[in-house]
Amino acid sequence: MSIAQQTPNHKEKLSVQALILSVGLLLLGLKFYAFYRTHSNAVLTDALESIINIVAGGFGLYSLFIAAKPHDEDHPYGHGKIEFISASIEGVLIALAGITMVIKAIYNFFFPVHIASLDLALVLIVVTGIVNYAMGYIAVRKGAQNSSLTLIASGEHLKSDAYSTVGLLIGLGLIILTNFYWLDNVVAILMGCYIVFSGYSILKKSVGGIMDAADFVLLKRVVEHINECRRENWIDIHNLRIIKFGEKIHIDCHTTIPWYFNALEVHDELKKVEETISDIIPNNLETFIHADPCLPASCKVCSINCPVRVHSFEEKIIWTMENVLKNAKHGIDK
Repeated sequence: MSIAQQTPNHKEKLSVQALILSVGLLLLGLKFYAFYRTHSNAVLTDALESIINIVAGGFGLYSLFIAAKPHDEDHPYGHGKIEFISASIEGVLIALAGITMVIKAIYNFFFPVHIASLDLALVLIVVTGIVNYAMGYIAVRKGAQNSSLTLIASGEHLKSDAYSTVGLLIGLGLIILTNFYWLDNVVAILMGCYIVFSGYSILKKSVGGIMDAADFVLLKRVVEHINECRRENWIDIHNLRIIKFGEKIHIDCHTTIPWYFNALEVHDELKKVEETISDIIPNNLETFIHADPCLPASCKVCSINCPVRVHSFEEKIIWTMENVLKNAKHGIDK
């Protein structure tokens, strides 16, 4: 489901994140009990990641509470960007947990520990893996529905935890079959590296949000739709930009309108541009559309039959990502 297709539900977001935190506490206890019984580094890596789940889940819950506050004088665009900060912290914590896991596994190559009760560990890890994936799936789906990067990051983290659990099960199974206990450290290192990559991926996405990185998927959908619904009086649309503030989406663009339109006519045309964009982003949309007067060069791409035309119409320009994102009026290059 694409972002911003439904009205974000703050209560639902908080409820899902609170459920993630509660379930995480239960799974944390199960995993450390499994480590206590087995002394397996691979099991410990899974348990340590659960600590990160708890810390990140707690901060995520707090960030969702802050993000739900309406905009005020100090935060005219709302408080939504705290979700990017929350996801950044979660990404860093995940990566640090992965690095810690790798270091401990390498240490135990030289100072091995006795491993026991792997059959019990397998049962407990299977249970936690299934629960983690189910919770991750729910969080990602609800995050997409409610335009929440915090929920999506939490969900992706839980799903990656479930994927690493699959690797853990394979590793423990091989140890049981072969009695090669050094494989425990190998599995722990591989899991740690995967978790570091997972944290980096979340961090990269959240930093992109903080830095207002372009969402080219959403931009493409908006450009294609306004091109399909364009009106004759919209001579061109350019300098289109999309900025996200959590669940709120802010769009800037310039629309070239016939220079002889009065203020009311200009307002009506810009309102129709906004309504067209809202077909794609119906909720939590904020727009700032600047009106530009047409120039003599605009006549060549304008099909309006007006008495002040100085050039004949030559070509209809299809609006694309390439020309709509540029800060320049459309024209024919010759």
